[in-house]
Amino acid sequence: MTDIWLVRHGEAAASWDQSPDPGLSPLGQQQARAAAEQLQIRVPHGATLITSPKARARETGEPFSTLRAQDLLERAAFIEVQAPVALSERKQWLRQFMSQRWSEQPAALWEWRKAITGTIHDLREPTVIFTHFLVINAVLAECWQRDSVLLSWPANGSIHHFRVHSERIEAVALGEQMESVVT
Repeated sequence: MTDIWLVRHGEAAASWDQSPDPGLSPLGQQQARAAAEQLQIRVPHGATLITSPKARARETGEPFSTLRAQDLLERAAFIEVQAPVALSERKQWLRQFMSQRWSEQPAALWEWRKAITGTIHDLREPTVIFTHFLVINAVLAECWQRDSVLLSWPANGSIHHFRVHSERIEAVALGEQMESVVT
């Protein structure tokens, strides 16, 4: 049994349709520091620290990485879903995707989900992963064996605790949820 914490990145400095890889806004930086303080209490020393390659995830992980004096390991498996449309059309595509079911998705999106859950299944020690909104939802779909793409509205900087058993991933505790729409 392995404990895993998925941390949604802090507020991005730009929305989905404005930048392919924004860093954190000033509020996002505050959220990253608050998450680091909470992780310091919850996560055992020596846990592995992994981040999505996206700037907003890396910047969210940096305060905790600094507190622990550990490197963040980048893993492409934990990158946000890649919309197969132009940047200007991304927000609309994501909203449509989130209203759908997994059974409606093409092979490429199933491969994205399998890469996430397969990488989590391979983890053998406590691990913190700094990642994205839809990554957390993909893990929940696997945990709960649900067909809906959108199962949770993880808030920026929220921490979600999972446990990997030999055959399954268990959702131990969901973190704070958003109260407003995604921008």
